[in-house]
Amino acid sequence: MREVLKVSPTEVFEQLSNNYFIDGSYKISASGEHFDVLNPATEEKLGSVSDCTADEVAAVLDVSVEVQKRWWAQSGLHRAEKLHEVARTLKARRHELATLMTMEMGKPYKESADEVDWCVTALDYYAEIGRHDMGNVIAPAVEGQFHYTIKEPYGVVALILPFNFPYVLLCWEAAAALASGNSVVVKPSEHSSLCTLKFMEIFEALPVGLVQCVTGGGRVGGQLCSSEKTNMVAFTGSVPTGRIVAKTCAETFKPHLIETSGNDPFIVMPSAPLDKAIRGACFAAYINAGQVCTSAERFFVHEDVYDDFVEGLANEARKLRIGNGLGKVDIGPMVNRRERDRYEGIIARAIEQGARVVTGAKRPEGMSEGNFQEPTVLADVTVDMDIMNNESFGPVAPICKVSSLEEAISHANNSRFGLGANLYSLKLDEVMRAINGIETGMVWVNAPLLDNDAGPFGGVKLSGSGRQLGPEGLDSFRNTKLVMIDPEAAAQDFWWFPYSDDESFSANSPK
Repeated sequence: MREVLKVSPTEVFEQLSNNYFIDGSYKISASGEHFDVLNPATEEKLGSVSDCTADEVAAVLDVSVEVQKRWWAQSGLHRAEKLHEVARTLKARRHELATLMTMEMGKPYKESADEVDWCVTALDYYAEIGRHDMGNVIAPAVEGQFHYTIKEPYGVVALILPFNFPYVLLCWEAAAALASGNSVVVKPSEHSSLCTLKFMEIFEALPVGLVQCVTGGGRVGGQLCSSEKTNMVAFTGSVPTGRIVAKTCAETFKPHLIETSGNDPFIVMPSAPLDKAIRGACFAAYINAGQVCTSAERFFVHEDVYDDFVEGLANEARKLRIGNGLGKVDIGPMVNRRERDRYEGIIARAIEQGARVVTGAKRPEGMSEGNFQEPTVLADVTVDMDIMNNESFGPVAPICKVSSLEEAISHANNSRFGLGANLYSLKLDEVMRAINGIETGMVWVNAPLLDNDAGPFGGVKLSGSGRQLGPEGLDSFRNTKLVMIDPEAAAQDFWWFPYSDDESFSANSPK
């Protein structure tokens, strides 16, 4: 049963406009710079987001520094119990938070509600593994000594987030950071800031100020990256901005986690159950209007099944219901007009280069308002076309014909990106060749786009560095300290001064 919203979403957006979240409370920013927030389905103004001032960001960081020390001083059991409490609070507010996200960034309500559920499981997962392993005892190099490692938090962690998954990416990173003993400062996208501000309320069980939120654009993000009071940065977004983040962090060797663009291949072989491969492809290409870093963006389909696959995917795409994410729809709008126009330019260029439109490639009829696009299928695509070599980040499936798995793998690897890859095949030898041959951080075989809290998420090449989720994701937010103890404080004459004459050069020189 859905909870009843005590305040209408419109009132929530009005109340949150131009706020940031500091020390457990909302506060109106003194900044004169702000961004209008438009509902991407209706283009109606929901509110505005402030570009926080440098002093406001600095004040938030001051709070984070102090509260982190107290959080780390607590027991691991205490931190775990508090994170579980956060998860329970979030679960109870699922409908409210999903509604706000859909209104602000456009995705269908079902996808927003699923995203809240994924946040809950990530919080519960990290609550437990955060106290399960805090280091290892290792065999001493010297008799009688005690050698071990201890995992310690970095301190203040800055999370710089994109618009497409504002809640789950926050929780994947914040849950791991908090379980490790860090404090967290969130900088959301300008296109999902208001719902993220509301999301801050789920952390009420934690110490005041442990999780805070500043809003704004690149200047605010840059201050978080360069500040001496942030000890680690996790960024998800575009390659150009990711490079800036990495370069800024490199100035002080500040640890950073970077997850940028993807251009994921989707390979279909003749042994695949074609009906399932088509449905899987439809989902992988069009979920969240294709605005997913792991979307399938390059389709390599074997010539034996190519025509049937193209026809089948086009039929599935035509069935999808397009409209406001708060209605009974499968695809909502793109996040804003700028992204829609960028995407339309990519489609126009593909057609200019020879791609054939099987379905889509236009705005839906009768929808004069909103940033809607029909799901698109392009056939007769060749690997040299621009659409096959850049991230489209929209609802399009460009399909290229191949004659073998080896050809498909070669094309898949001929990319600057390496986030994920999909394969549909029931032949074990094909599956193993693809898993071992494709240059990506993740491979999905007959199960596109799944995540697992216990398994690492991340890529290679220009798709970024480091990992979220799993034990690897926890260690992204922890420093490993080596400790060596001699309980007797014995003299270590085997290598201390003075050196033995027997070990000198003259004593060991050839006779």
